[in-house]
Amino acid sequence: MTKFADLNLSPALLKAVNRMGFEEATPIQAKTIPLSMEGKDLIGQAQTGTGKTAAFGIPLIEKLDVKSPHVQGIIIAPTRELAIQVSEELYKIGMDARARVLAVYGGSDIQRQIRALKKGPHIIVGTPGRILDHINRRTLKLGNVHTLILDEADEMLNMGFIDDIEAILETVPEDRQTLLFSATMPEPIRRIAERFMKSPETVRVQAKEMTVPLIEQFFIKVPEKEKFDVLARLIDVQSPELAIVFGRTKRRVDELSNALTVRGYTAEGIHGDLSQAKRLSVLKKFKEGKVDVLVATDVAARGLDISGVTHVYNYDIPQDPESYVHRIGRTGRAGKEGMAITFVSPREMGYLRIVEQTTKKRMQPMRPPTWDEALEGQQRITMEKLEEAIKEGSLDEYKAVANELLTEHDDALTVIAAALKVLTKEPDKTPVHITEERPLPQKRDHFKGGGHGGHGGGGNRNRRGKSGQQPYKGNRKPQRRPSGRRP
Repeated sequence: MTKFADLNLSPALLKAVNRMGFEEATPIQAKTIPLSMEGKDLIGQAQTGTGKTAAFGIPLIEKLDVKSPHVQGIIIAPTRELAIQVSEELYKIGMDARARVLAVYGGSDIQRQIRALKKGPHIIVGTPGRILDHINRRTLKLGNVHTLILDEADEMLNMGFIDDIEAILETVPEDRQTLLFSATMPEPIRRIAERFMKSPETVRVQAKEMTVPLIEQFFIKVPEKEKFDVLARLIDVQSPELAIVFGRTKRRVDELSNALTVRGYTAEGIHGDLSQAKRLSVLKKFKEGKVDVLVATDVAARGLDISGVTHVYNYDIPQDPESYVHRIGRTGRAGKEGMAITFVSPREMGYLRIVEQTTKKRMQPMRPPTWDEALEGQQRITMEKLEEAIKEGSLDEYKAVANELLTEHDDALTVIAAALKVLTKEPDKTPVHITEERPLPQKRDHFKGGGHGGHGGGGNRNRRGKSGQQPYKGNRKPQRRPSGRRP
């Protein structure tokens, strides 16, 4: 293992790293820091949680002229949550070097940001839209930038930010150093690297495993309009302790969490439009078991450390097979079994095949449960609760009333059936509104490994030409289906 003390860091950086409790560099840090300090352009392929921020932050801070009042480094991130997270970590790393870091993002008072920009930050971390807004207002000048970093580039592609990113890149000096980090490498990201980077070195940190052996993976072939009822019946039958439902868009997440609540489930949604406080509140409730179902977009779920998830439901199949692996990895942790079920519309079966090729594991087809089976599932839960109460005892205070019931009703079976009926949460068929999303585009050049034969191939979201802008708003996110097995 490489130690930070062996990476030729300045005393100020080494002091900060030690204070943060870091001693050994992660693989991405050990490979990236020396190359970046040599000034080389770099493509880092790594998942969230591998230590990317320090990997690009340490060399950036080493190169700063802290006596200069100019912006020297700019980091572009897909969401305000990530921008805040990155800026906070860079602040800690650069504290002893007196580096000034500022986060700029939408949904926050732009006048306050303009005032902060006048104080001469060295590093800007921000979302593409807000960075471009400041550039256009001339409140952010990038003429002295020597390092530009694209963080989670594939997610920015998914969210339709390619045009904004290219516009920002055009305003930064050509002799800059560029670092691009992405969990996956779809073609539009490769095109950005070719156009805006100089002979980049590539650093890859493989995920420890492409799939988790303890996760049972299933798919249900289901038309779009029937997905929600199938999801509700699955939850009733499988009774997950903690479940995550992945939706492709923010609208999808809002509608699903509202619809699940209407049907009587304890559900909350998280996506990029929520405030940081609200997001943390939802996650806290989920981890404490106060929320049974968490509905999330891929971006919002990135980097979440959640244990105890028993089921992942991919309401929408993801375009990218590696995103699928990232999603289902939320379950089956710490040696426990997990279940992932993916809903696939008939026109999206090609995507399923490519996911299987990548993970080298076949998903098993699952027949959606009927309403009768959903009722049976809920009845079983009630019966288990009654059996637990019998085992625990302490029923003396209730026996007198029970005896009175049995005296008035000779048939003990009828009394028990009535108790089960009162205690059972019967499947709810209250009408709900879920906006139908278009199926993923049937194009073959987006997926790694292509789409051969009759599989239909991986879709390329970016069909507006070179910019990679997506063809329709609101359907950005690949979604995966949680795997599940009928008990």
